[in-house]
Amino acid sequence: MTDAGTLPEDRPLDALTHPSPPDLLAKFDALIAEREALLETGVRDPFAIVMDEVLSPTEAMIQGRKTILLGTYNYMGMTFDPDVVAAGKKALDEYGAGTTGSRVLNGTYQGHKEVEAALRDFYAMDHAIVFSTGYQANLGMISTLAGKGDYIILDADSHASIYDGCWLGNAEVVRFRHNSVEDLDKRLGRLPPHAGKLVILEGVYSMFGDIAPLAEMVRVAKNHGAMILCDEAHGMGFFGANGRGVFEEAGVENEVDFVVGTFSKSVGTVGGFCVSNHPKFEVLRLVCRPYVFTASLPPSVVATAATSIRKLAHAHNKRGKLWDNSRRLHKGLRDLGFKLGTPEAQSAIIAVILPDQETAVAMWQTLLELGLYVNMARPPATPAGTYLLRCSLCAEHRDEQVGEIIAMFAQAGRRTGTIA
Repeated sequence: MTDAGTLPEDRPLDALTHPSPPDLLAKFDALIAEREALLETGVRDPFAIVMDEVLSPTEAMIQGRKTILLGTYNYMGMTFDPDVVAAGKKALDEYGAGTTGSRVLNGTYQGHKEVEAALRDFYAMDHAIVFSTGYQANLGMISTLAGKGDYIILDADSHASIYDGCWLGNAEVVRFRHNSVEDLDKRLGRLPPHAGKLVILEGVYSMFGDIAPLAEMVRVAKNHGAMILCDEAHGMGFFGANGRGVFEEAGVENEVDFVVGTFSKSVGTVGGFCVSNHPKFEVLRLVCRPYVFTASLPPSVVATAATSIRKLAHAHNKRGKLWDNSRRLHKGLRDLGFKLGTPEAQSAIIAVILPDQETAVAMWQTLLELGLYVNMARPPATPAGTYLLRCSLCAEHRDEQVGEIIAMFAQAGRRTGTIA
């Protein structure tokens, strides 16, 4: 027993005045346990693959084995284009490794202006602004365009960067059912007629590879007085006569107000952008926080991007080859009995839908052991309860590689019992 006002020897003062704080990572305990249980079965971690050496847009060395790449978003194969690589090397020699500053301070070099000029030419639009990533492009544009008292209307299956752009701002957010023109019309009709409204659409949805009915959706949005932002991250390069995206193919180029895209898919490097004909567009350089408050892209990156974009404008043969590859692989997998995300090939993405996580991981690992890398996707990146292998084709995949891919899927599917 202790005297009143004294502390037990095993209870120091700090323990009473500074109790242990709650573990802020405890909310992820269930996910940690799930991952550990999965890895204890002997499978590799699908989200921790290391490319030991990249040989080409379609092949890499993974743990000492030459592996076909079918999960890189390198749609047009520009990562190893000789002109693109040479432009990056030249800029690295002339301007150094980085800018160490924001675009509004010391971070605008001649190369940043040149890549924005290349974008204006490629899209035949008056204005272009470049961000350090595609994620930041959506984050910046959406949070800046729609503010308090405005409404953002978006597809329920929109990319995480779109949702995060909504959360960074303070507009009211309204979701409509995936690719439903009728639901978009209904929800727009419930909003105050004179409120500011921004409808956000995606040309290609990255999980299932399906495309949006942009012509119908744009018509509905305009009927309700909304402005439109279209994300063409997965459509740039091979949709439309000039490769501008699904909005070009749908014939709504003059009705979409803002087009957001990325350099990390068809362009073959890293960065994001927005193009527009809006006469007040340039004010965004002063008010868009993810543009103002981050370092600009290195000179070598913008040099590679500008060169790649200018070449993509004339890449008609590449576009044709990519579509050939996509249609052939889709048919091959469908004929084998796999459940796919779309009834026909709609883009360069083909989703192989599997019944559960265990089957998805088993298929993914078996394919890797056979020499094929694909992406495994699970919630929250996919809808609840949906597990899939996402295949991303490249214009540089040779005919014999596509044949090998189909054969490996057949072998892996039978080994895992996914197909008969």
